[in-house]
Amino acid sequence: MTIIRQEDFIKSIADGFQYISYYHPLDYIQALGKAYDREESPAAKDAIAQILTNSRMCAEGKRPLCQDTGIAVVFLKIGMNVQWDATMSVTDMVNEGVRRAYGNHDNPLRASILRDPAGKRTNTKDNTPAVVHYEIVEGDSVDVICAAKGGGSENKSKLVMLNPSDSIVDWVLKTLPTMGAGWCPPGILGIGIGGTPEKAMLLAKESLMDPVNIHDLIEKGPQNKVEELRLELFDKVNSLGIGAQGLGGLTTVVDVKILDYPTHAASLPVAMIPNCAATRHIHFHLNGAGPAILPVPNLDDWPDVAWKADTEKSKRINLDTLTPEEVASWQPGQTLLLNGKMFTGRDAAHQRIQQMIAKGEPLPVDFKNKIIYYVGPVDPVRDEAVGPAGPTTSTRMDKFTEMMLANTGLIGMIGKAERGPTAIEAIKKHQAAYLMAVGGAAYLVSKAIETAKVVGFADLGMEAIYEFEVKDMPVTVAVDSKGTSVHNTGPKEWQVKIGKIPVKIV
Repeated sequence: MTIIRQEDFIKSIADGFQYISYYHPLDYIQALGKAYDREESPAAKDAIAQILTNSRMCAEGKRPLCQDTGIAVVFLKIGMNVQWDATMSVTDMVNEGVRRAYGNHDNPLRASILRDPAGKRTNTKDNTPAVVHYEIVEGDSVDVICAAKGGGSENKSKLVMLNPSDSIVDWVLKTLPTMGAGWCPPGILGIGIGGTPEKAMLLAKESLMDPVNIHDLIEKGPQNKVEELRLELFDKVNSLGIGAQGLGGLTTVVDVKILDYPTHAASLPVAMIPNCAATRHIHFHLNGAGPAILPVPNLDDWPDVAWKADTEKSKRINLDTLTPEEVASWQPGQTLLLNGKMFTGRDAAHQRIQQMIAKGEPLPVDFKNKIIYYVGPVDPVRDEAVGPAGPTTSTRMDKFTEMMLANTGLIGMIGKAERGPTAIEAIKKHQAAYLMAVGGAAYLVSKAIETAKVVGFADLGMEAIYEFEVKDMPVTVAVDSKGTSVHNTGPKEWQVKIGKIPVKIV
């Protein structure tokens, strides 16, 4: 009989979530390095370079890979011969480990979890409770997987109840383009097949915890139907041309993972969950010998890629003297280096601004001829102006875009992924612009932020309005003042270049 002590278990959970906040799994980062070497799209190659550079910086500086440090997910397989030396329940021990990890003074992680999700949505302040999945198995040890899943990728999860004769491949290829780029590709696609609806979703999530090994499978060849399906989807998904950050390119996913389970004769549940560029999970075992000892990776194993601001290819922009005329001159796909002051704001700030405008109340800041950055940063440590501060998914702000452009004097926005038709129409109407920063490069982006201070809605925490002063912050013109979106044109262009799925560019 194995005895697992309470403090050993809590410390292992806390260490696990700290570890995955700054260390990519080596298999993923090496697969991304191979994708970088193969990539022919300049925009996608630049985005992958930023992600790889960010990964090394985070591993060296022990700071989060992404400002969205995720909802804590824990998979536990508990041996039937295990006995607990504990006064807390296992769930409470998991939550205490999460609490310690996210409140770590040397590397604080952003608390994103809200209680009362359909009501007041109040932040719990410590990122608890975790989502815990249990399985009781034979044996005398505890098998643990800690994973942190960001909202951008979680929000793109899909579930369908197909007819037994329907094609899973057709559904995936039809559905994936509708997910946009808010899940920050290149990533991993997890697919669950069978069981019941909730079982299929759990299978999809759990499949993402498996090693990246698609190229090994390509070399040895498929041995069963699931492996055949993995290979077919890997090839056809990448043939869609979505590419890194949705800009168009050769690699949309570095692997496709599938788990299946027996199902009812009348059913074919299929779930799809993507893992983003900030893929984060760690697998360890506890056998009563103390807390888990997590391996320190060798940074020599990281791809030798170092992104640097290119002043020859990118145009420097002074935000403090920015005019609508200058914004109107920007071209789709053009890369810019931003300098000067900008404001930040996410969902909660936009909603409050909308309410204040409706009531005729003065806003806390003047947005005239300014740019707003959709970001909720991690708290700073030591000499940092701000912690990791990558962009959040911009489509959540689409419904506020017309209001902001029409009423505040705002002339530009920064976020990640595409804008929807409503936002693009507002941008075109007001001759503004939408700029894209790379999701998955949060620490790299934060190094361009020289000062940061809260200037409005301080009670909203990470969703407050900040004023950032930036130096050479890299962005791409994703929607220009005429309404041209590179997230529409880029994938179509690369789908044609790849040439495996016929498509007509219109």
